[in-house]
Amino acid sequence: MNKYLKRSKKLYLASPLGFSEAGRDFMYSKLIPLIEKAGYEILDPWKLTTQDLIKPIMNMPYGKERRKALQKMNFIIGKNNELAIVKSDGLVAILDGSDVDSGTASEIGYAVALHKPILGYRGDFRLSRDNEGSIVNLQVEYFTKKNKGMIVTSIEDFEKELKNVFG
Repeated sequence: MNKYLKRSKKLYLASPLGFSEAGRDFMYSKLIPLIEKAGYEILDPWKLTTQDLIKPIMNMPYGKERRKALQKMNFIIGKNNELAIVKSDGLVAILDGSDVDSGTASEIGYAVALHKPILGYRGDFRLSRDNEGSIVNLQVEYFTKKNKGMIVTSIEDFEKELKNVFG
C-alpha cells in the first residue's frame, strides 16, 4: 500500500484527566503528543463538543432552565463520545484515581462490546483493586484485556505497548 494512502489509526482517549488543570497538563503536554508521535490520531472527548455549546449553559443561573439545558447537553456529549468510540480503531483508558472513573469504565465497556482493543494506563501508585491478583477493579481489568488489550503502569511501558495493542 502506498504510504501516502495509508490512514493513521484513530484512538479514543477515555479519561477523567480533563476535569483538572494538572490532568489537562499531563494529557496535552505528555500523553497525547506521545501517542501522536507514535503515528496515531487521537479522538479526544474533551474536544468533541464545542465550547460554544457548553459555556453558555455553564454560565446560566442555577434553576430549572439550566437543569433542562444541562440534560440536553449531557445527551449531546454522550452521543458525540459514542460516535467517536464507534469510529475509533481502539481505546486508550486512563485508569488513575482511588477508583477507576465511572465514565472511563463505561467507555471501556462500550469499546469492548464493539471488539475494540484497549490499552489501559495506570501511573497512580495507590491501591485500587479487588485483590492482589489485579491492578484495578477486576471487571475493568478483565474487559480491558479481553480483546488483546493490556494495562501498563509506567509511561515508558505505555509508549512501548502502543504498537503491540493497536498495530
